[in-house]
Amino acid sequence: MHVVECELPPVSALGKDEISKAYFHDSYRVPLTRPGLTIVEIFFALFGHSPRWMKALLITRNAIARCFGLEAPTVAEILKPAMRASYSVGDKIGPWPIFFIGDNEIVAGRNNRHLDFRLSVLRLRDNDAESVVVSTICSVHNLSGKIYLFFIVPFHRTGVQSLLANAVAAKRL
Repeated sequence: MHVVECELPPVSALGKDEISKAYFHDSYRVPLTRPGLTIVEIFFALFGHSPRWMKALLITRNAIARCFGLEAPTVAEILKPAMRASYSVGDKIGPWPIFFIGDNEIVAGRNNRHLDFRLSVLRLRDNDAESVVVSTICSVHNLSGKIYLFFIVPFHRTGVQSLLANAVAAKRL
């Protein structure tokens, strides 16, 4: 099973306007073979099972970010993301505040001085088949945001594809 890079689906709450403003964006798609999952269960099937190498990188990155006065997830939010019974806009899901939640999509992210990012987890229905699309958009505010993305994007691409591939291989999706 291969993770497929794709365009951001037009039905996403992120929308074309957000993409046109974004300095960086990407989207990856995999089939959903467990159609009974809720969007929260899909989110945690992906982001609740990060490999150790990814957790170590995130903890290190967050420690550095806090040194520069940026808001960053706690170590606990990275190591053991807890799934709650219900979520609404403004709540945190895993390490990120929710900006949109519907039956088929969650958009979470963070706003900081250097950049704003949004992460969409979207269940997409095409005729009889379902898939999951994970999309990220980043809008930079200054040179620091551009420098940050220069270093982070390779890890981001590898990480998202790894999370999707692992979830499919483990039959969590």
